[in-house]
Amino acid sequence: MTRIHAYLNFNGNCEDAFRFYETVFKKPNIGIHRFGDIPENPEFKMADADKNKVMHTAIMINDNTMLMGSDCIEGFGHKAVEGTNTYIMLDTSSAAEATELYHALSKDAKIIEMPLGEQFFAEVYASFTDKFGIPWMIHFEGNKGQHNA
Repeated sequence: MTRIHAYLNFNGNCEDAFRFYETVFKKPNIGIHRFGDIPENPEFKMADADKNKVMHTAIMINDNTMLMGSDCIEGFGHKAVEGTNTYIMLDTSSAAEATELYHALSKDAKIIEMPLGEQFFAEVYASFTDKFGIPWMIHFEGNKGQHNA
């Protein structure tokens, strides 16, 4: 079963926004991962000022709905722009489902930010903008989840 979650992008104030959303929805944050937590890669240098920014955070609004967010890193080519700072995130129940959705939705995509592949936080993940200009994330956490640690 695929679940749809809202994924919000910010330019440095994601943590403040999610502290606010915790009070609005009366739900605790399920964790904050920072860009400084990413394993170092000499091909992608990160400014020290960006290391404390939020790479990923989330609030479970109910059993089936999550509000997630991240700060954008301009050095990585990302900048949140009001009006286009939201992704539709498909949280799949299998790698096969993620693969099928990726190949269907990314056909003739305008932008492939991250092609479908393994990440340190997910067995399968992709982010792209479809041919209609809609930003998508496809995710299968599998055995990489913080709940499995």
